[in-house]
Amino acid sequence: MAKSYRSAEEIGRTTLGPRPVPELGEQRPAADLASVDTVLPNGLRVLAVRHASVPTVELRLRIPFGGTDPLHSARAEVLAETLLTGTTRRDRVAIDTELALIGGELGTAVDPERLSVSGSSLAEGLPTLLDVLADVLIDATYPDNEVARERERLAERIAVARTQPRVIAREALQRRRYGDHPVVREMPEAEDVATVDPDAVRALHAAAVLPRGSVLVLVGDLDPEKVVDDVVAAVGGWSSEKETTPLQPLPDVQGGDVLLVPRAGAVQSQIRLSAQAVPRTDERYAALQLANLVFGGYFSSRLVENIREDKGYTYGAHSGFEFTGETATLDIDADTASEVTAAALMETRYELTRLRVVPPSEEEVAAVRQYAVGSLLISTSSQTGLASQLAALTGAGLGVDWLTGHPQRLQQVTTEQVVAAAREFFAPERFTGVVVGDPDALTDGLAALGGVVLP
Repeated sequence: MAKSYRSAEEIGRTTLGPRPVPELGEQRPAADLASVDTVLPNGLRVLAVRHASVPTVELRLRIPFGGTDPLHSARAEVLAETLLTGTTRRDRVAIDTELALIGGELGTAVDPERLSVSGSSLAEGLPTLLDVLADVLIDATYPDNEVARERERLAERIAVARTQPRVIAREALQRRRYGDHPVVREMPEAEDVATVDPDAVRALHAAAVLPRGSVLVLVGDLDPEKVVDDVVAAVGGWSSEKETTPLQPLPDVQGGDVLLVPRAGAVQSQIRLSAQAVPRTDERYAALQLANLVFGGYFSSRLVENIREDKGYTYGAHSGFEFTGETATLDIDADTASEVTAAALMETRYELTRLRVVPPSEEEVAAVRQYAVGSLLISTSSQTGLASQLAALTGAGLGVDWLTGHPQRLQQVTTEQVVAAAREFFAPERFTGVVVGDPDALTDGLAALGGVVLP
C-alpha cells in the first residue's frame, strides 16, 4: 500500500537538493506596557504594570535583607519559612483559606541579598491578597510551635541538600571567588538553624522587614493608577524610619587557578568557572550578552557543540550571567564523568581562547541576536514571566523602561562590538573556579593540564 504521508526528510528536500530555510521574519517590537512606578510615603517603591492577558494578578515583593552576623543566614531562613504561619488576626489555616477563596497563593524565599514574597490571585481578589500580605508584614507573630516545626524541617532539608553535588559545587565556588564575604552563606549550617528561637525571628522581623528600600511589583489585569491607591490603603500601616539593609558590595572576581575540591568516590565532577562581568546598566552589556550566547549561552553555542555534541563529555554545558545588586559575573558550568573531567576543562579553556582568536562571525551574531530578542519577548509575554523579570531588574534600580528598550539595544549592537566584548571579557586568565570530584580519579589529569590547585 502506498504511503499517505511524507517523512520529514522528504519534506525538507527537493529534486535539486535540500529545501532552503526561509529567512527569519522581522522582529516584532515589545508590547507597550501601561505602568506606574512610584515611591509611597513609607518608602516602599511600587511598580504596577497592566498586562490583561488573563484576569489574574502576579505579586512580587523584594526586601533587601543583608546581614553580617554569622547567624543571620539561619535566622533569615527560619523567618522566611514561618512568615506566613500566623498573625494576631489570622492563623496559618485562616491565611491559607482566605487565599484559596480568591484563587491566590503566597510564598517566601530568602538569600543573602533579599527576602522575597511572591504570590498571585484572581484580579478581583487583589484587595484580599494585599490585605493578607500587609497583615504578615506588619503583624506576623511567629508562633512558638510553628517556628519549632519549621526549624526542624529546615534543618533536615539542609542536611540532605549538603550531600548534593551541585550544592557542594555552588558553596565551593562562592568561597573561591568571594572568600568570607556574607554572600557565601547562602545556606546556613543545620546546627545554626537548630539554635534559632522565636524571639530571635521576631527581633529580625522588627529590624529588617521594612518598607523603606523595598519594592513591590504588581503585574496583571489591573489599573496601574488605581492599584497604587489600593496598595496605600493596605500597607499604609507598614512604616519605619529605618531603611532596609542591602548586601555589602561584592569584591570583583579575580582570575586565577581552578581549585580541586575533593569529593571522595564521586563518579561525576562539577566544573564551575566565573569571571567579572558588567551589569545591565553598562553600555557594553548588550554586546556581552550576545558574545556569551555565542560562547555557551544556548544550545547551539560553541561550548555545547564542542563538549556535548562533538566530544560527548557532558549532557549539558552552559554559560550565563549572575546578577547581585549592581554587579554581575559570567559563570560557566558543566558536569562530566570523572575520566573526562580534565579533557572537558581543557576544551572549555580552548573555547574561551578560540572566542578571542576566532571571533564571532556575522552569521553567529545574527543568530544569537534573534534568539536573545525572541527569548526575552517570550519570557515577558506571560504575567508570571514579566513580574519575575521586573522584580529582578528592581534590584539594580531598573524597571519597565529598561525592559521594553532592551530589544532595541540588542538590535543595534554591531558585530564589531560583540567581537570587542568577547575579547575583553572571555580571556581565560580572567576566570577562576572549582572542580568538585574524586581526587584519586582527577589528580593526575588535572596536574598534567595545569592551572589547578590540588589538595
